[in-house]
Amino acid sequence: MQIKPRQHLLDIWRAAARHSFDDGKLLWGDGDGLSSVADAERLLCLLYPATEIPAFRLDQPDTTEQDVLRALERVGSRLEIPPNLIAALTQFMRTYTGPDDSPTFAGGPYFKPVDTSQELTYEQGKLGVVDSYSMSVTLCLATLGFLKVYETSTTRPDVRRALSELRDATNARLTAAMISLLRSFTVNVFDAESEQGRRLIQVIGQNRHSDRAVLQQFSRRFRPLRATIIESLSRGIQVDESIRDETQLFECGWAWGVVKDAPRITDLDVQVAGQPEGIADRLPYVYFTVVALDGIQDLFSDRTLTLGLLDADQQKLAEALRLRWELSQQYWSAVARFGSDRWPLEDLPWQTTGLRLESEYFSLTVAAILVHDLVRRKATDDDLTRTVAIMERLADRGRVTSRMTMNDPVVRLHDPGVLMPLAGSERSGSLLQWRMTDFSAQLLKRTVQLAELSRSIDAQDRLLRLAEQTFEHLWNRRIADGDGAGLWDNVRAVYPDAHGITRRLSWSVTERVTECLVAARNMYEQQPIRSTELAELARDLLSEATHLFGKEQLEASAAGDGSRGRAMRNIESRLEHARRLVDDRPASAFALALPVLQELDTLAQARDAAAQEG
Repeated sequence: MQIKPRQHLLDIWRAAARHSFDDGKLLWGDGDGLSSVADAERLLCLLYPATEIPAFRLDQPDTTEQDVLRALERVGSRLEIPPNLIAALTQFMRTYTGPDDSPTFAGGPYFKPVDTSQELTYEQGKLGVVDSYSMSVTLCLATLGFLKVYETSTTRPDVRRALSELRDATNARLTAAMISLLRSFTVNVFDAESEQGRRLIQVIGQNRHSDRAVLQQFSRRFRPLRATIIESLSRGIQVDESIRDETQLFECGWAWGVVKDAPRITDLDVQVAGQPEGIADRLPYVYFTVVALDGIQDLFSDRTLTLGLLDADQQKLAEALRLRWELSQQYWSAVARFGSDRWPLEDLPWQTTGLRLESEYFSLTVAAILVHDLVRRKATDDDLTRTVAIMERLADRGRVTSRMTMNDPVVRLHDPGVLMPLAGSERSGSLLQWRMTDFSAQLLKRTVQLAELSRSIDAQDRLLRLAEQTFEHLWNRRIADGDGAGLWDNVRAVYPDAHGITRRLSWSVTERVTECLVAARNMYEQQPIRSTELAELARDLLSEATHLFGKEQLEASAAGDGSRGRAMRNIESRLEHARRLVDDRPASAFALALPVLQELDTLAQARDAAAQEG
């Protein structure tokens, strides 16, 4: 199924507006309770494309296109859509603001007790989580960009007052989210002889070398990164001093929430209240690290920088987050590619060291960090080709591109999803867990990102085929009717023989698909990959065509009027166009040159025939 970003995004907008808006007012009340994650995801389904794709812009009503207006008719008319979105966003900011006027980041029903006989308490539902911090960064930046452009388009006093209130609340939430992300980052140092140390050595060594040899190689491979972390101790990174000992192993990344004993951030011009005590163990999770990386990279996007969306305090926080962003990418990318032979990431499925879990989902999250790093450092062809093969294997093992077998346990990867205990959450009363159900959507997102990065025709072709297969799988999982029609997620639609699967509205999967379509649009906006072989052939064709055209111009009739004169002018125009394309789009230049050669040959034959008759 071909990915058509514009058409499919309009379909999602139409379904989201039908489900979430009535006469321009946002309808709340999905799920089992309030979740800042789910509600941010819902709003981003509309706001993210509107701020990332020029054709979907809503911040300049005079330029809003007709098919966009038709898709959002439940949100309002051309002039009503921006104020109604401001009202919806303001409602979100108010809902997730605490009694002390500080933003809250409640995970809500996304938290599940490990003991199914227990129920999630009210206090547990209010716990903050990295998903909410990261999603809030993306939502706040999209909102601030939307407001900055829209304020130049409206003079209504009531709208400008609402706009000002929303801007203040959004800035406060963005700062709070960035602080929470800083306080959720951790470096975990442990002994090679510990249980976690032995598991890490087993993962990266793949039982091919002695533990001592793996430890020595780890020490050499991570010496520069260890030195950077030690140097960063003075810049707010909390880590055990034992990291200076090169016989110690370590991991870095994001815990599930603010870590226990994380210090408050106080070196800001404007002090931020409401920095709650952390309860999460100092245990980095690959999943939450990926989630954090996705949000943090929005702080450095061209749009954020061009519009100047960050104030002085936020710029300071952004630089601190960038350091952690780079450390995490470098660490997990190196772990994924550790050794000189087979990568640990190629040994599916990935085994987590801290929690002793294994799943294709964790392989995908490590691959996602690798994709981040490949984009950052301009990947080699070998790294890219091997990563493509991993994505293809994950799609097959996850039954995205292959058939589900009888009583196939893999269906649990999609429903109920992968369950992950949250270390330290028992301090809230009972151990909680987090459920990830977006394997297919994450696979599509990383595949499209790799395709955008790839400069190899073969690799990009494989990635595009995989992306189209994965997208078809996901598109078939839309809810067909009833509540949430046109949105996600109905896993039974693609696995009809699976048992125990329930259809449920998932803003998480819906928002991920929306992100994928925006990424696909960005990929198609790029110039196609240039084939050097076709470029040489195209130049040869154009050289011959130019020579033959010059020869035709020598004929007296070439300068005359009539059909021959028009034909010659048309040929000249097409030759000039083909020459302009030959460097960037050699295949197009090749295709243009062929009919020119055919036409020149036809003219030559006609002239020869006329000469013989004369």
